[in-house]
Amino acid sequence: MKLNKFGKVLILAPHTDDGELGLGGSINHLIEKGNDIYCHAFSNASKSLPKNLPKNILEVEFNNAMKMLGVPKENLTIHPYELRTFSYHRQEILDRLIKIRDEIKPDIIFLPSSTDIHQDHQVIAQEGLRAFKKSCVLGYELPWNNITFPTHCFIVLKEKHIEKKVEALACYNTQKHRKYLNPEFIRSLAITRGTQIQVDFAEAFEIIRWVWD
Repeated sequence: MKLNKFGKVLILAPHTDDGELGLGGSINHLIEKGNDIYCHAFSNASKSLPKNLPKNILEVEFNNAMKMLGVPKENLTIHPYELRTFSYHRQEILDRLIKIRDEIKPDIIFLPSSTDIHQDHQVIAQEGLRAFKKSCVLGYELPWNNITFPTHCFIVLKEKHIEKKVEALACYNTQKHRKYLNPEFIRSLAITRGTQIQVDFAEAFEIIRWVWD
């Protein structure tokens, strides 16, 4: 089945680089198809940075990375939660998600997989499903956080989409020491998921909720 236009696509990212890591190639592809992409990141993870760096540097890198993928700055929001504290703010986060839902009215939502073991990611996955339980919800893959990952759904990509993902993630200069930002890893995962469905490149997703109208 050809990828058709969804309309409004909402990405929920616990931290500023999670959306690009989980579906950077698909973001670029969806924009090519004429979709409106919105991304809400819930922390700039400033406490993970060395003290000599500006506290907002990950926000700058996030804006640059999303610009590389084609997402306009006015569609990006960063919320003020500290790294690894989301569980203390569940109700407040749920309230924010409901407000986002009512303002954007997205046609499809991408959020962390239900198998993601990072504590902040679990909160966004669980509260995201509560807020968007009447919508199409797909979980994206972050292999270093997934003990298992159900590859229910694939978005077929071209090499140019993977190259854009690599370029976008290269904007995170403060995170370049992370093994999961290695371009070889990013390409190899896309090749692996493509091989599962006998294409060159793909990104895989968990179907959490699918509502067909």
